[in-house]
Amino acid sequence: MSLPVSSSPQPQTPDPAERVPVEELLRRSQENLQFIADATPVNIAHCSASCHFLFVNRAYAARFGLTPDQVVGRPIAEVLGQAAYEAIRPYVDRVLTGERFEFETEIDYRDIGRRYMHVAYTPEIGAEGKVVSWVASVTDLTDRHRLEEALREADRRKDEFLATLAHELRNPLAPIRNAVHLARVKGPPDPNLRWAQEVIERQVQQLTRLVDDLLDVSRITRGKIDLRRERVELSAVIERAMETSRPLIEAAGHRLTVIFPERRLLLDADPTRVSQVLSNLLNNAAKYTSDGGHIELIAGQEGEEAVIRVRDDGIGIPKEMLGLIFEMFTQVDTSLERAQGGLGIGLTIARRLVEMHGGTLEAASEGPGRGSELTVRLPLAPAETAGPDLLEDEGAAKAGAARRILVVDDNLDSAESLGMLLQIMGHDVRVAHDGLRALEVAAEHRPEVVLLDIGMPGMNGYDVARRLREWDATRSSLLVAMTGWGQDEDRRRSKEAGFDHHLVKPLDPKSLEGLLATPPRSA
Repeated sequence: MSLPVSSSPQPQTPDPAERVPVEELLRRSQENLQFIADATPVNIAHCSASCHFLFVNRAYAARFGLTPDQVVGRPIAEVLGQAAYEAIRPYVDRVLTGERFEFETEIDYRDIGRRYMHVAYTPEIGAEGKVVSWVASVTDLTDRHRLEEALREADRRKDEFLATLAHELRNPLAPIRNAVHLARVKGPPDPNLRWAQEVIERQVQQLTRLVDDLLDVSRITRGKIDLRRERVELSAVIERAMETSRPLIEAAGHRLTVIFPERRLLLDADPTRVSQVLSNLLNNAAKYTSDGGHIELIAGQEGEEAVIRVRDDGIGIPKEMLGLIFEMFTQVDTSLERAQGGLGIGLTIARRLVEMHGGTLEAASEGPGRGSELTVRLPLAPAETAGPDLLEDEGAAKAGAARRILVVDDNLDSAESLGMLLQIMGHDVRVAHDGLRALEVAAEHRPEVVLLDIGMPGMNGYDVARRLREWDATRSSLLVAMTGWGQDEDRRRSKEAGFDHHLVKPLDPKSLEGLLATPPRSA
């Protein structure tokens, strides 16, 4: 019996006429590559080791007003321009060594001008281990770069404006404070006059604080504040903060309870900045507590931290605001009744300063009308750094003997009022209103102390200070910069010019009295 023959189809050899030629496959592959490359917004170029274009996508060629066919085969320098080629030549040399890298630079192209580009170079290594070509991936960042430059310039102008505004505001504040102090010392003991003097002094202090806050928040956000750390006792910092905030607290009729640490606690901190934090918290409590309220400051130790709590029985903080009160320009109550609330940046500054010290600042409240509590935690100084180098009250230094003093300021009210104040203190005072006159008076008067304004027309304070340091008669004089300019750069310049101290207007009479007790420098 014969077996049936299978009817399954047998494989057939393709008809040679139906085969796709290798050349066609290659053409299709190149077209696909060109399509994919043209679809990307990034400029792509494939270049030979001899610096000729082997391939470019449409976006790359279009930058020069060309098509890919008009670019391929030409030298790089011919398409980009010689200046542009010289700018990228160091990077070309690097990629030809086999290095893959990215860079950003400004390139001056022929016909299209200067553009800011982000470039990535990737080498192709041949069989012999040498670079045979490389791929350039290029992104034009010019618009973004110009926007960033514009933002930086706007930020610079803003900082410049704030510094100038602070200077202009501080100049009139200085004679106002001097005049008030003069009236208090020499005026009749009339209760109404004393009340008026205290009002003016409080408002000057408030305006000065607002100016300082504006400058501080600008410096902090840019990381321009350097902490001047030292070993400092927490109780001394608290006392300084209380002294700063007491006028505002007393003006509202608040009762302040302060509980100091049971034992001596030392911090490795900037005493001025920590005091600023605590006074900000006390001021905040005073502003948001109805007249006749109660404020508590309680300090102690928990573990390796100093903990300071500031409590009040004021308006409280809504739950939804607890996470926002440390944000810039945020105020819990913006009603007209709370118009004395300030700029809404005090808590922002306070938290950032605490964080710069490695600590934390947190807020808590049971809700509207139930008061609030702000808690500062700061690391204690390590035991081995504890020592006697503690904070001293700036106003504690007692005035010494009468000094020969030269006051130099182009603001006549400021100079004359300060001169009168110093004379009342018992000093021998001369006043000058410009740099050249200051040098004339200094040569005759041979001052032990020079209180010198910086921003004067003609010969500025820096130039006067340098000249005084050159003379034998004034080389060891105590030079004090007395100015409305208080930026870090201003302090650096005053130190370089030979100043011993840099004081920002308006000067505190008590601090000035302590400063005048400073012994002269060695000649």
